[in-house]
Amino acid sequence: MDVRRKVGSAAAAAAAPRRPPPAARVQAGDALPLPIRHTNLIFSALFAASLAYLMRRWREKIRSSTPLHVVGLVEMLAIFGLVASLIYLLSFFGIAFVQSIVSSSDEDEDFLAAAAPPAGRQATATAPAPCALLGNPAAAPEKMPEEDEEIVASVVAGKIPSYVLETRLGDCRRAAGIRREAVRRLTGREIEGLPLDGFDYDSIVGQCCELPVGYVQLPVGIAGPLLLDGQRFYVPMATTEGCLVASTNRGCKAIAESGGASSVVLRDGMTRAPVARLPTARRAAEVKAFLEDPANFETLSVIFNRSSRFARLQGVQCAMAGRNLYMRFTCSTGDAMGMNMVSKGVQNVLDFLQDDFPDMDVISISGNFCSDKKPAAVNWIEGRGKSVVCEAVIKEEVVKKVLKTNVQSLVELNTIKNLAGSAIAGALGGFNAHASNIVTAIFIATGQDPAQNVESSHCITMLEPINDGKDLHISVTMPSIEVGTVGGGTQLASQSACLDLLGVKGANRDCPGSNARLLATVVAGGVLAGELSLLSALAAGQVVKSHMKYNRSSKDMSKVLP
Repeated sequence: MDVRRKVGSAAAAAAAPRRPPPAARVQAGDALPLPIRHTNLIFSALFAASLAYLMRRWREKIRSSTPLHVVGLVEMLAIFGLVASLIYLLSFFGIAFVQSIVSSSDEDEDFLAAAAPPAGRQATATAPAPCALLGNPAAAPEKMPEEDEEIVASVVAGKIPSYVLETRLGDCRRAAGIRREAVRRLTGREIEGLPLDGFDYDSIVGQCCELPVGYVQLPVGIAGPLLLDGQRFYVPMATTEGCLVASTNRGCKAIAESGGASSVVLRDGMTRAPVARLPTARRAAEVKAFLEDPANFETLSVIFNRSSRFARLQGVQCAMAGRNLYMRFTCSTGDAMGMNMVSKGVQNVLDFLQDDFPDMDVISISGNFCSDKKPAAVNWIEGRGKSVVCEAVIKEEVVKKVLKTNVQSLVELNTIKNLAGSAIAGALGGFNAHASNIVTAIFIATGQDPAQNVESSHCITMLEPINDGKDLHISVTMPSIEVGTVGGGTQLASQSACLDLLGVKGANRDCPGSNARLLATVVAGGVLAGELSLLSALAAGQVVKSHMKYNRSSKDMSKVLP
């Protein structure tokens, strides 16, 4: 059912007859030109006062044997006030939700169809934006079109689920505006600082975000050039932490003036580990032996690889807990991060296994042996995604001139802080100064899954003096960087632009997977620069001074806060 409104030309709009403005539809919270909390207070007080007065009068009539139906003017006003306030309060606090339970989906579709403009009617060029955020209803300079007002009212009343708006209206921007206005009326909060316009809502449907009402603005800084493997990269970093981009930029400068950094990708394979329960531990061991038998790998690969032209099974590692079997599948995924790809391949293998092992009960497609978005020793040891090592030799004069410290102080600090200190803390993959800072900033800028910074930030930073103690060798080893250049948030305009800046936008058709691997090395290179700069600041005692200068707001918050 197409209910998309058509926008007419300016000439057609001028020729079209003007209709009188529709009468405003009164909603809960819009009954009076006051803030919603004041309106609620007035109607609550009116309800209580009217009820108390009528109860007192009726009690007097019963005592004096006066007929109850004989009422005076004041009593009539009290009855009217009681009914009016009761209707308002019930409408505001959810009687419409009860009504929605008995509403049928057919009625909802009829309502939306009636709310949509006729096929022959076109909106005028000067009509207000269909989903403009309204402020206080009494003070708002523009009103929603009548059909949008009715849909908002139905969403507020619970008659139409908010999540169906995009599908039924066929206009994602309009759906977001209607949902936003419904949220405003339900909560009484304006959310004025959250922008609505200027975003392509069609690009996120079914892929990035559900139930959108706007988008968050985040600054993006550029660190670089990062001289890595003979190429110069300008690294985009989306962050709200002052000093982070500046510090990483200083690290990039030190690396570039020392001849650059180099990297190597050790492994490239995404994992998924379903869990199945067998009748006995012995039976679970039989399935484990079948999966790990090299003679069966070719058969499993054929079945697994049917899921995608890029998915290629690399291996299966099994673990048992009683009669529960955990099967960790690893596969290459091209330029995609690959979680969906590997999950489909795993499902193919599980279906195949149940033919030979019908007593196998699959508990979950993910049994946490993967392990996704959680710190885990299996990722630290075996790797997940891209396993990368990045290194550089920093010259003595650069350490003194750019980093404002010396080689011996840096080596000693790294040993005491990153190695011994992290061991005392019981760190798992956290033998570094702040790898997560750089990983997360690059992830957000390039459309990666920010939650995967948990395992992607696993890193051990190593520093040692070389060339008779004059120069510094620094390296970062990161076994589980999970990135992709296609799919998910990478296709959004801003994130796509950041990928393009790095030269890794989209899939590499000549060598599938090379763009994602290059992005992983850039992430490791950025971490190398960030580690070098922060450790230097710590060794030189500059951290507090730098953060006081770059990471503190200069605004008078007493004037900003309401």
